[in-house]
Amino acid sequence: MDYLIGDVQGCCDALAALLAKIDFSASRDRLYVLGDLVNRGPKSLETLRRLRDFGDAAQCVLGNHDLNLLAVAHGVRQPHRGDTIQEILDAPDREHWLEWLRHRPLALETDAAAGDWLLVHAGVVPQWSRAQTLSLAGEVERVLRSDQAHEFLQQMYGDEPARWSDDLVGIERWRFVVNVLTRIRFVAPDGTLDLHAKDGLGSAPPGMYPWFDVPGRRTTGVPIACGHWATLGFIDRPDLLAIDTGCVWGRQLTAVRVDGGRRELVQVECG
Repeated sequence: MDYLIGDVQGCCDALAALLAKIDFSASRDRLYVLGDLVNRGPKSLETLRRLRDFGDAAQCVLGNHDLNLLAVAHGVRQPHRGDTIQEILDAPDREHWLEWLRHRPLALETDAAAGDWLLVHAGVVPQWSRAQTLSLAGEVERVLRSDQAHEFLQQMYGDEPARWSDDLVGIERWRFVVNVLTRIRFVAPDGTLDLHAKDGLGSAPPGMYPWFDVPGRRTTGVPIACGHWATLGFIDRPDLLAIDTGCVWGRQLTAVRVDGGRRELVQVECG
C-alpha cells in the first residue's frame, strides 16, 4: 500500500500514531512524505531517525524547514524564534543527518501503481511541465550534494528573481526553483510569484491565483500532491491533493492511500 503524508515538522508522536493507524509495514508499504520533516514540533531528530530507519520504504522530499536546517548548520542563517532544530545540530552524529537530508529530492514521482503522482512540497509555476519540474529539481539536488552546497546555501534566500524565465542561470535559476518548490502559494499567469501572502484562498493578491488554479497551467491534468499550505486545509480533487493539515498547529496529521486507483483519507489529531 502507498501512502502520501503531509508536513510532520518534528511531530514524531503524531507520526507514530498515524503509522499505527494505517498498520504501516516497511516490508509491505511505501510512504511518501511531502517535506518539512523537521522544525517547530518537539521531536525533529526522532522524526528523522524513524523515517531513515524505513529505508527505501519512506521517500521524503525537502521542504523549506528542511532547507532552513541545512542553512543554519552551514552557518549561513540564524535560527528563527520557535525553531526546534538544535537537538539535530547538537547530535554527535549530526553530519550523518545533514548528509541524509542533502540527498533527499526536491520533487519526485510515484510509479503507476501509486497513481503517477508528481510530489512537491509547495507547488509549481504554470510554465513548467511535469518533466521540467523534475529536471529543475534535479539541478538543485545536484548542487546541494556537491562541494558547491555551502556557497549555494549562502545565496539561496531572497525573493528575486520573482518571475520564471528559461534564460535564468546559476544561483538566480536555482533560487527561483527552490522558492517555487518549497515556498509558492500564489502566482500570476506569467509566472510571477507572490511570496508574502500566506493565508487561505481568499487572500490572493490582485492578479494572482493559487498556483494550482492558474489558467493554462502546463501541468493541468497531472496529479500533484503537496503540503506546505496549512491554511488551505485538506483539498482532494482529481488533479490535486493538498495535505498539510496543520499538525504542528494542533490540528491533524494526514495520510492518503493512493494505490490501486483509490484514495483513502486517514488522520490523527495532534496535540
